[in-house]
Amino acid sequence: MDMRQDSAAELPAADLHDDQKAPGAFRTIGEVSKALSIRPHVLRYWEEQFPMLSPVKRAGGRRYYRPEDVELVATIDRLVHREGYTLRGARLFLQASTKKARKATVVEATSPAPAERPAIVAAALSDSDILHDLQRLRGQLVAALAI
Repeated sequence: MDMRQDSAAELPAADLHDDQKAPGAFRTIGEVSKALSIRPHVLRYWEEQFPMLSPVKRAGGRRYYRPEDVELVATIDRLVHREGYTLRGARLFLQASTKKARKATVVEATSPAPAERPAIVAAALSDSDILHDLQRLRGQLVAALAI
């Protein structure tokens, strides 16, 4: 039986919670499961597959998801179930995004004002370029597998 709901998965994770908790409150695995229509065992499996998904664990192993964990789960769900990524592909995509974000932070901290940045740095930080490259690589992989 599939618990998924198309309309819920397309909304931002912050809009999915009508549990009367503050937006920054931690949520249990059951609350996240219900809000995103993803079964708890899938969430636990994704913790193994995605090192960046690491909810806080309290006594007895109870998981508490921070708001950024919930956003990450929603992103993984979108990549895997809407955009057709494999778990490995989604993990690589997220790792690349994380590295790019860290690089952007370092570049921002050490570079001149945005108006003075060289065009090549701005191009290197473009989300659309990375997405285009990943889509091109996916096409090449599909073509190679079809041979």
